[in-house]
Amino acid sequence: MESFLKRTVWIHTHHLSKGDEAFVAKLAPRWRGPYRVGSSWRGSRGLLALLLVVTCGCAAATWLYVTSLDSDITESLARQREIISPEPRVYLVPCSEDYDNYKRYPGCTPQKCGRAVTDSAVTREEAQVLRRLAERALALAGSEGGASILDLHSGALSMGKQFVNIYRYFGDQIRDVFTQEDFQLYRDVRGRIQAIVARTFDLDPTLLYLTKPTFFSRINSTAAKTQHDEYWHPHIDKVTYGSFDYTSLLYLSDYGSDFTGGRFVFMDQNANRTVEPRAGRVSFFSSGSENLHRVEKVTWGTRYAITVSFTCDPAHAISDPTLP
Repeated sequence: MESFLKRTVWIHTHHLSKGDEAFVAKLAPRWRGPYRVGSSWRGSRGLLALLLVVTCGCAAATWLYVTSLDSDITESLARQREIISPEPRVYLVPCSEDYDNYKRYPGCTPQKCGRAVTDSAVTREEAQVLRRLAERALALAGSEGGASILDLHSGALSMGKQFVNIYRYFGDQIRDVFTQEDFQLYRDVRGRIQAIVARTFDLDPTLLYLTKPTFFSRINSTAAKTQHDEYWHPHIDKVTYGSFDYTSLLYLSDYGSDFTGGRFVFMDQNANRTVEPRAGRVSFFSSGSENLHRVEKVTWGTRYAITVSFTCDPAHAISDPTLP
């Protein structure tokens, strides 16, 4: 019955295809029945009543369908207007079996899984400095689609439908874009995020390593041009990048004032849970399938963030970036 209603709603609001014409034809006897041109007033009243029921049914089905789509956002882990400090807000979930497929590192491999949010690790002023860093670099190029990245470690920078190495491509000009103070702040912030991840998940911080990719992102409402622009698909970090054990995001702009859409959505079996970005806010989580997630499409404005990734495998560790 549910699929019937959904298709009826679709037909009610769209032009009919040949397949749908056939679908309607099957229903036609039910709708026409004894009602003919020139039927009695009683028959006409019956027809009007039936049409009213069908119309009301379609309206109700439309409302139920739209409500079901909207209800996938059912709970907020952190709203933009909240300040979560001094301790993180932690939501624990059972660890998935994903980690069994990799070598285990005692003191680091997830035994305690979940997601957490804090507004006390990075100040809003520091977030603004890092955002300006990203704005200057991405002003040099940027994707043709809605999602652009800057990776200070590898030098990867979105340019059109591809990537260039910002250090090689711009050479000495790069010192007009970045300063040593920028890179020092980036390293300090990374260290603070690593420390709070380790403390929250009861890890030995010396056994937790920065890994790739770790990058700035700029997302707006421009239509996607390549698959790299399609940031909104649900995914699992540990599946996408086997080296990931913990993922964090530092937001550099504010949901609701700098952009709309763009909330981070954890897709749990019983409900979806969202994090509304706030400049300086850090959201972090264990990287396995216990934290399937997606990002809503940005509908207005520009969303800036930094993804900072961690591994327990020293073979996948990367160093902090340095200014050439």
